Amino acid sequence: MKITNISVQARNQNRVNVSVDGKFRFSLDLFQLSDLGLKIGSELTEKYLVSLEIESQFGKLYARALDYVLVRPRSLKEVRDYLWKKTRDTRYRARDGSIKERPGVSQDVADRVFSRLVEKGHIDDEKFARFWIDRRNRAKGISSRKLTMELRHKGIDADMINICLGESDRDDSNEIQKIISKKYTKYSDENKLVAYLARQGFSYDDIKQAISDYRSSLSS
Repeated sequence: MKITNISVQARNQNRVNVSVDGKFRFSLDLFQLSDLGLKIGSELTEKYLVSLEIESQFGKLYARALDYVLVRPRSLKEVRDYLWKKTRDTRYRARDGSIKERPGVSQDVADRVFSRLVEKGHIDDEKFARFWIDRRNRAKGISSRKLTMELRHKGIDADMINICLGESDRDDSNEIQKIISKKYTKYSDENKLVAYLARQGFSYDDIKQAISDYRSSLSS
């Protein structure tokens, strides 16, 4: 079997379509094409073509996963979950209106993508934990308890959470005051404000003290 055409994709100038014996067979990114040394006229066995199709899957999934982790830092668990979804078959509606099924990538390909992202330093739980703590502190007040729950949900180890929280300059007394200063006038019933703050993970004693301090600041 012979490669009869290699053409740059119209929608993605970084990928090429590779045709074998006059028919499209797979696509590769430009780096893969260069590394593999493929060119028009190359003669390949069916076994090697199958391996190239796997490389095509790897290249496409790695590019998508890289976009995913570059939007914002991600935890290892988030990326594992993202890649697991890519191994699932998905249904889609074809142009003729029929429902078809697109097979997911193999677990081996997903594992390779994950390993490459770790190797390149694109995913790191410690960096993610520091980012998440800083972002949540900037966005609005949040208790250490709720912040810890969020990080645990993201798959961050408890010891790492404690270290990162300990190195942060945040504390619950400042965080609760952030919320009260924004929400106090919006609640005609103070008990509802107390309930809201409790849902944010603050203790009842801290809530009552913070509200009392805020009232005092208003009257002074």
